[in-house]
Amino acid sequence: MDIQQAKQQIKNAMFAYFAKDEFGNYRLPSERQRPVFLLGAPGIGKTAIMEQIAQELDVGFVSYSMTHHTRQSALGLPFIAKKTYGNVEYDVSEYTMSEIIAAVYDAMEATGHPEGILFLDEINCVSETLTPAMLQFLQYKVFGRHRVPDGWIVVTAGNPPEYNRTAHDFDIATWDRLKRIDVEPDFAAWRAFAVETGVHPAVLTYLDIERDHFYRVETTVDGKSFVTARGWDDLSAMVKLYEEQGIPVDELLVGQYVQNAEIAKRFSVYYDLFSKYRADYQIDRILAGEADEGIVERARAAAFDERVSLMGLITDALGGRLRDAVLEEHAVEFAHGRLAAMRDTILSGADAPSVILSGANGVSAVEGSPAATAIDAADALPLVREEAAALQRRLDAERKSGLLSDEKYLAYERTLALLDRAHRVNATGSVSFSQVKNLFGEMVDALDTRIAATSEALDHAFRFVEDAFGEGQEMLLLVTDLSANRYGMAFINDHGCERYFAHNEALLFNERGSDLADRINQLDLTGEES
Repeated sequence: MDIQQAKQQIKNAMFAYFAKDEFGNYRLPSERQRPVFLLGAPGIGKTAIMEQIAQELDVGFVSYSMTHHTRQSALGLPFIAKKTYGNVEYDVSEYTMSEIIAAVYDAMEATGHPEGILFLDEINCVSETLTPAMLQFLQYKVFGRHRVPDGWIVVTAGNPPEYNRTAHDFDIATWDRLKRIDVEPDFAAWRAFAVETGVHPAVLTYLDIERDHFYRVETTVDGKSFVTARGWDDLSAMVKLYEEQGIPVDELLVGQYVQNAEIAKRFSVYYDLFSKYRADYQIDRILAGEADEGIVERARAAAFDERVSLMGLITDALGGRLRDAVLEEHAVEFAHGRLAAMRDTILSGADAPSVILSGANGVSAVEGSPAATAIDAADALPLVREEAAALQRRLDAERKSGLLSDEKYLAYERTLALLDRAHRVNATGSVSFSQVKNLFGEMVDALDTRIAATSEALDHAFRFVEDAFGEGQEMLLLVTDLSANRYGMAFINDHGCERYFAHNEALLFNERGSDLADRINQLDLTGEES
């Protein structure tokens, strides 16, 4: 199965493992909850999907690579304890708590999550001295004398022996204690992830054209030659940083991530061509609705590879704006929730009426009522300080435990910035709740402006593609990329886009395959004469 199917299988298992009876006990006892084992080639995203699952299900997460562990570090160190049996005192061997088990308890305390995922990577690379202890752990979730807490799901991962010389195959006794999931590299599954996370458009459009370059592992006379999904993802991040710093992206950089000389050369040549298209087309002007007729005519007359690159540039720029708008909207919703909690705290302390109606910004009482007057006039500074300190601790804990998604990070930082402004708004050393609401109102106004600008950019993108290409393959690329992007769909579903719905109804996704494949096979990205 592909990595997205594996992700769903693991989430399904977690829903089942977390199910409880009417008395609050787990329906499936811990010892019968088979650990999941993800078996797949390196660099296909096994660790990444585990972090995503923990973030999406809002549970704890602890990750360990087993390659560096010895029997002592996994089980704990032995010590001598005194015990009495039949009125006789004996020296008895005990073990300190395993570093791994202790990390789970630390995560529970830091994040407040009683349930979570313990992810053990490279589990089939443990030393021979640790193998018996691992077998016991897989069956009973015990290292030494200490168990993984109930409510924590064990997920393991490893590479097949042909990819890792230190990996070894398990015997039947071990396999019979695991919920095995075999994962294969799959470009379509990775592409959906790439569109959503903003992988560099040069990488994305190159792999649209050269799909067999997505994942390749070969043995040559010079040793191993390979390209992985992880390599493309990491290269994308580095290319973005190089571009921001004005550092040239060349074949030497590409070869550090794409460790196949031929593919590295081909991508390097393609990147140069892609960069030329980016400079020529001025995508910001297209999204602003300011593209002149010359740009439209050039796009209309462009060769297919140029059109693919152009659509990659448009969908990347548009996708970034859609993502930013959706994340900002979630950040405003989070800040609203925190202010509503502060309002309720002020209200309960003032013994005001308990029924509060929302006003324009969602945190007001009935205008002119005694409750509204009391809340607005109350000194909110102590609550502002308390909320800021608590939110900073939460941010630090979730970052340390790997639970801090981009969405949460922006929400926390935007709310902290709001609280910081509130803290500094008045030189008298106090701030009224009314002043805090006014600052929040500015935050809402900025969001409204961003949403309006994003809606216009979306409309302009469709208008440009209509003018240049009509209902051709390029429109299909735009619609399908928006459909695959959860931020794009979240924005469109919340704020609408008539052109998207009109074109989505007119186009069929499966039209893309054969026609694009035929054209792609005709392209030469090396820049060499054929």
